[in-house]
Amino acid sequence: MDYQLPEELRMLRETLRRFIDNEVIPIEREAYDGPEMVPDVREKLEARAKELGIWGVDVPESLGGLGMGLLARAIIWEETGRTIAFPRRKRWIFGPDVSPLLAGFANEEQTERYLKPCIEGKLKPGFAQTEPDAGGDPAGMKTNAVKDGDDYVINGSKRFITGADTADFFQVICVTDPEKGTRGGISCIIVDADTPGVQILRKQQTMMDDQPCEMAFDDVRVPQSNLVGNEGDGFRMAQTWITMGRIRHGAIGIGTMERCLELGASYAKDRVTFGKPLADRQAIQWMLTDTYADLHMMRLMIYSAASKYDDGGDIRWESYMCKYLGDRKAFEAADRCMQIYGGMGLTTDFPIEKLWRDSRSFMITEGPEEILKHALQRHVLNQYG
Repeated sequence: MDYQLPEELRMLRETLRRFIDNEVIPIEREAYDGPEMVPDVREKLEARAKELGIWGVDVPESLGGLGMGLLARAIIWEETGRTIAFPRRKRWIFGPDVSPLLAGFANEEQTERYLKPCIEGKLKPGFAQTEPDAGGDPAGMKTNAVKDGDDYVINGSKRFITGADTADFFQVICVTDPEKGTRGGISCIIVDADTPGVQILRKQQTMMDDQPCEMAFDDVRVPQSNLVGNEGDGFRMAQTWITMGRIRHGAIGIGTMERCLELGASYAKDRVTFGKPLADRQAIQWMLTDTYADLHMMRLMIYSAASKYDDGGDIRWESYMCKYLGDRKAFEAADRCMQIYGGMGLTTDFPIEKLWRDSRSFMITEGPEEILKHALQRHVLNQYG
């Protein structure tokens, strides 16, 4: 099959490439302060995104956005993955943070109360799924919601919740029927951040500069009308979001690999040791060649999966492969690049150390590769056994 991008997506990529190269990479070290983008920088780059016509990427067309498909978003993730300017796990600069759960499953009342204010930039959503005993294994989830009159009463704890300290409301994934578990026993319920019993216990410091939060829900009472979709649909809805997130991982990995090739090849030509440029040494040549081959492989894989999704196909298994291979290959590319630079690769003079740290962390978050491969082996044995 021919995976050449359609003309409009090639133009999108070219526009993004010029924007990233000319306006973002030159300021990437000054663009963020800890886990957050510097407000003035964010405001400036968001204004440029609007000027370039790349705004409201996640917002459905029916609500005034671009409603871009997954392949188009993969192109954006790929290009933004080439720079360390943008926080990897927080909102980007191409429009409001719109949850796929709300955009895809919110009823009319929830759309008016939560989704539209998110689109207008008046509310910030949070997504609360991971727990101390339920990270890659959602079947171990303990946070529960029990009906009491017209309300749900929620109790439990969540961990590694990105942006919880600034969220206005949470989409809480919780158990509503312990007997059914992940097969109809998990639901999604909206909880306002200021609801009595919602507690942000602490921010967790990480090696990636991210500061996710640990939370507690102590007899949190919300109306049953806050249920998103149908009771028991929460796990399925969350997996829709996470499937897209796994494609995002792989696409960011493509950007990381390409940036590492740019940095590595340039340095190898300039750096002279023992009378020769590093580029003349086979060990260095093979590092760059391996990254180049991985880049080509991942690009084909990501584009194929995203195109299939846009055509209405099920990409569960493809997303697993895109995630674990994309994260691993991106980390290997950053590791090779760091090795080529030697001691300079360990410094903050170059973006390599940040690419290295972020890529390594991606191999754990949103599904460790061991769990994804374990799930894939069942599919392989069923298909070929």
